[in-house]
Amino acid sequence: MNEHLHTALSLAAGSLPVLPLRKGKMPFGNCPACEQNACGGRPNMKSPGPCACPAPCHGWAAATTDPDVIQSGVWRRAWMRASAVAYHPGGAWQTVVDLDNAAAIAWAREALPATRTVPTTRGEHWLYMGPMQSANAVRPGVDIKSTMAYARWLGPGAGTMTALPDVVRALTVKEPTTIRPAAVTVPAPVGGGQCPHRTPTYLDRGVAMAEQRITESREAVHATVYRTFLAVLSTHGRCGCLTEAHTARLFTAAQAKGESARHCTDAWTNALNTLGLSHV
Repeated sequence: MNEHLHTALSLAAGSLPVLPLRKGKMPFGNCPACEQNACGGRPNMKSPGPCACPAPCHGWAAATTDPDVIQSGVWRRAWMRASAVAYHPGGAWQTVVDLDNAAAIAWAREALPATRTVPTTRGEHWLYMGPMQSANAVRPGVDIKSTMAYARWLGPGAGTMTALPDVVRALTVKEPTTIRPAAVTVPAPVGGGQCPHRTPTYLDRGVAMAEQRITESREAVHATVYRTFLAVLSTHGRCGCLTEAHTARLFTAAQAKGESARHCTDAWTNALNTLGLSHV
């Protein structure tokens, strides 16, 4: 039996989803329609599809523990030409911290809990038990391979695999952008009278309703954010009652729905322009 096929079957028997890699550490197309990239999928085949297969056959999505699939005709031909065996860490409830150089290894030894390690060509794989989002270049020389990714099988490694720590999960979390919108400058009330909207209850209820409208939006979030900003400014923008704290609440709600800081600022500015408040 081919060495790579034998390794793949052994790993699959241990519940590790496997797939064959060709030269350059790239997956094969694992059905007749996709061999030699005939299906028109991405040239490096790192991601699934598109193709006309009844099931995904590219990249991590091809990984399987089914021995019948692993030994099927197309796969058997792939194993004969394979340069390595890969596996889907997330599919085995694992995460691989791929350390690509000596500096990355030194950082891991200082910052991460000890776990099972596997030597690689240029560095080490640190294996933790538990899945997470995959990401490249989370810091210099460090990639995360877990869900929707594959890693080369380089041996069982040494040491005891420990639970995925929060410090590793945090590597893929981007720091939120802090928004400090400028205070809104608006005209004084007509005739210099007292603002009818300055009661805290009225204003707070209006801002809270605006936050809720943004938070509950399920589609057209860009448009919802703009219309909400416009509504708030049309009601409270001319009397000078909005403070930086109020606008920050609205920006925070928009960002929680995935809006960028740039879009929040643009939407606010456009609303001011529409109401004729930007010139003041």
